[in-house]
This record gives sequence, structure tokens and C-alpha cells, in this order.
Amino acid sequence: MSEDVKTVHKAPETHGASVHEIGDDYLQIIGFTLGDEEFGVDIFAIKEIIRMPVMTRVPNAPRFVVGVVNMRGKVIPIIDLCIRFNLPMSEKRISDRKIIVIEHENKTVGFLVDAVNQVLNINKSATEPPPAMVSGIESDYITAIAKMDDLLLILLEISKILVLVNEVPLGAK
Repeated sequence: MSEDVKTVHKAPETHGASVHEIGDDYLQIIGFTLGDEEFGVDIFAIKEIIRMPVMTRVPNAPRFVVGVVNMRGKVIPIIDLCIRFNLPMSEKRISDRKIIVIEHENKTVGFLVDAVNQVLNINKSATEPPPAMVSGIESDYITAIAKMDDLLLILLEISKILVLVNEVPLGAK
């Protein structure tokens, strides 16, 4: 791995990782996969990472809101990021996928992903602004692209993912 990207540790199966102060030159990111694509979100927004619990489907919900789960007495919507980003549907069984629970601006939501890979410290100099279109994902969802050896890691803008097409917010408390 290049000097611009450092693996901190493998991400835990069921609990969020602790946050470490790493200075102004680095971003601390949780890396995850959707199909063959690699993505990342800011670790500061992650409440926890959980296995797929029993989910309840919600009638008339947007297609990418695949259901809701009860997490310690709180009902949270689950967004399938493959559907949200118009990526090919995951070939993994839904029970084998993971949920990244995000808290952002008084909203709690779960992102359904194929796998959670690791915590990364990424030097800001190894990132660049997104092009207009990346892997079929509108650039509004993307904060930056991190260059990691032989792959690109797409860093996501959580606030943009949490807004429906008609600007109705999801997961408000």
C-alpha cells in the first residue's frame, strides 16, 4: 500500500471502530464494497456496523429504501446503496451483507453494503475532486476520489445520499 494510504485495522464485524485524531493532512475512512466497486465514508459519521437483522419492508417506500429495522428500540430505514447508485444488484445473499449505521445531522440511517473492509487513513494529497460521472454515480454523491495503488476509492458525501429525489429527508429523528 502506498505511503498516502495506511491501513489502520480490519473493520469490526458488529461494532463501530473508535475514532483516532490523525491530524489535518489525513482523512479517516471506513472502506466498503458494492459489487466490484470500492467506496468509503468518513468514520466520524459511523455509529456502528452490524450484521443484517430481521428487516420489515415498507409499502410505497422509494425502491432503494429496502425496509426498516428495530435497533435497540429505534426504527431506522435501510438504504441499499447498490439500488441508490444504480449499480448492478449484489450477488451476495442479503443475510451475508452488512449495514453501516450512520448518524448525520440528527438522522440515523443504515447503508446496506456487500462487505466492510477496513479503516483507512488517507492522505488528502492522494485525493482529487470527482469527475462529472464515476461508475454511474452522479458526482453530487461523491466528496473525492482517493488513489490507492492500483484502485480508486470513491469517497461518498453522506448528506447527499440521505436526500430523496424530491428532497424529502430520510431518517429524521
